[in-house]
Amino acid sequence: RHCPWKMNQLPPKSPVASPVSESTNSRVEALDNLSMDSFWLEVENIKQSAEAEQEECSLADVKTQEEGEAEAEWLQDAGLSELLGDQASDKDNLVLLSTLTRTQAAAVQRRLDTYSRSRRRKNKHPVRHVRDVFGVVSSEDTAAEKEESSPDPLWHNLRTSNTQRKSQDYSCTVRNPGKEEVFNMDVAYSEQAAVLLKGSFLSESRKSKDGNALIRFKIPKGRLGVTRIGDLSAQDMKKIPTLALIELTALCDILGFELKRNKAAKLKTTEKRLFGVPLNTLLENDQKLLPNTKVPLLLQALLSCLEKRGLETEGILRVSGSQTRIKSLEQKLERDFYSGLFRWEEVHQNDVSGLLKRFIRELPAPLLTAEYLPAFAAVQNIPDLKQRLQALNLLILILPEPNRNTLKALLEFLSKVVARENNNKMNLWNVSTVMAPNLFMHKGLPNKIPEGKEKQLAEGAADVVRMMIHYQDLLWTVSSFLVAQVRKLNESNSKRYQFCDKRFKNLLRKIHADKDKVEKNQGEPSKIVKVHASLLLKDSLEVHLNNATRVADVLRQFQKNLCQNGWNIVNTVNLLKCNSSVECTNLLLYEVGGNIGEHCLDPDTYLLDLYHINPHAEWIIKQNPSYPRMF
Repeated sequence: RHCPWKMNQLPPKSPVASPVSESTNSRVEALDNLSMDSFWLEVENIKQSAEAEQEECSLADVKTQEEGEAEAEWLQDAGLSELLGDQASDKDNLVLLSTLTRTQAAAVQRRLDTYSRSRRRKNKHPVRHVRDVFGVVSSEDTAAEKEESSPDPLWHNLRTSNTQRKSQDYSCTVRNPGKEEVFNMDVAYSEQAAVLLKGSFLSESRKSKDGNALIRFKIPKGRLGVTRIGDLSAQDMKKIPTLALIELTALCDILGFELKRNKAAKLKTTEKRLFGVPLNTLLENDQKLLPNTKVPLLLQALLSCLEKRGLETEGILRVSGSQTRIKSLEQKLERDFYSGLFRWEEVHQNDVSGLLKRFIRELPAPLLTAEYLPAFAAVQNIPDLKQRLQALNLLILILPEPNRNTLKALLEFLSKVVARENNNKMNLWNVSTVMAPNLFMHKGLPNKIPEGKEKQLAEGAADVVRMMIHYQDLLWTVSSFLVAQVRKLNESNSKRYQFCDKRFKNLLRKIHADKDKVEKNQGEPSKIVKVHASLLLKDSLEVHLNNATRVADVLRQFQKNLCQNGWNIVNTVNLLKCNSSVECTNLLLYEVGGNIGEHCLDPDTYLLDLYHINPHAEWIIKQNPSYPRMF
């Protein structure tokens, strides 16, 4: 049996989300005048390629999960696996609960309750029920008591959202596509969504898929600046996916969506070295040749070739190369790529684009991962553009680092294709429709589509790709509220909440009483600190901080002293020079230690505010990596 090559199954929508479905349908209707020919042509090309090679479908062994299994997997992935055991042997991950917002804590509580009920029904060995750990009552009892004891509107919304959402009015004034809107990353997305429950969800005008019709979002810079993926140390970034998963689940709960995840597929071994090889294996092999490689060398070579010779080619990505030539080129790459004997200059651009798409499709697991591919596809069902981007931002953060880096490299290239639209005739929507089948179709996953939904799902998948291309800078930002939770987790290594409260409600009340206190720094309005640059100078820089001192100011002061005061320079070999002075744009200031591992600071960060938040950190000036890309 040949692979059917249909769109991946999307999770069934919650019955309480019918207004969302109506909003989604209205958006899809607005796309009727847009051509989906490129999408279906790409699907046909993929199908022909598979049939030509007589490929069998290697469907993942996906079983219907019993009640409680999904919750158990979720708790494990969310860093709360200790709650599944019979004894609290390790409380490290339980400290995570002390960092959660109210909506996040409610999401955790729901999963605990469902898991506990399923275990009791099966009459298995008594699981460590939440009462045993926290003295917890069920979420229903907790909510009821909360309503009786406190008029908290947020808790009331969480309690009654399932019944109220059926009559919720999602209509509102249409947004102006030309207007720049604020994208708030200081407050948890689920908390923002809970506030919107009091009013109505917003929806935007989508009359065109051209980039100029998309809403422009601006991330307001607080006094601590903006943190991008890559600014945090690997140690701190390991904490982000669990926090993002909890927040995504809380957001879906508020919006009335069920977050469905596939089981991870077992990857088949292959004798090949390039195509059909897991990303981790590719990177391990590549790092033996080029340490610190973050994106597979083959993908880098494909993208580089297309950037040099294919960006101006009309119909690039859309016009398919010869399947016979592409298969022959794949075999030559397997044989000659690592030896350096492969001759890229002899390959036609359309064949290279075919190799690029084939490389993505042939990955044993989807680039967006088997677990979260349904969640990426379901983003289209969220009626509000800002909330769709919030969900996508969290999904990007959840991705394993190899997948995230590879996806970013691909999206950066696709942006360059769109930027040459006048020459290559490939606008944002064209590129999105061509690439969507390659990202959302995978032969290793079940492929069941509700009858009559093909067009809607295809357009939705293309729309998700469109958002990832257009908003990639925003999507690759780590929200301030997540960075704050990482700091809290790091602080808890030495100062932990004692999980011995008689009631979980009391614990949460204690946690959020601490959060609700405005942290007013009573320290002095100015401070003198030392900034180190051990790799560049033997001396440290003494800096006088006040409320107006920013990172950029310190770097300029460093540059001035370096050039005028005759500091003892240790290493200037790689420092860029301009008119005998070091460019401060080639230098970065890092926050190291205290409640953070290592954090590359935004030039607009106000340092006195940062000092008050993390007084025990060291500040170190380092050289900006000479190559700006991630690999």
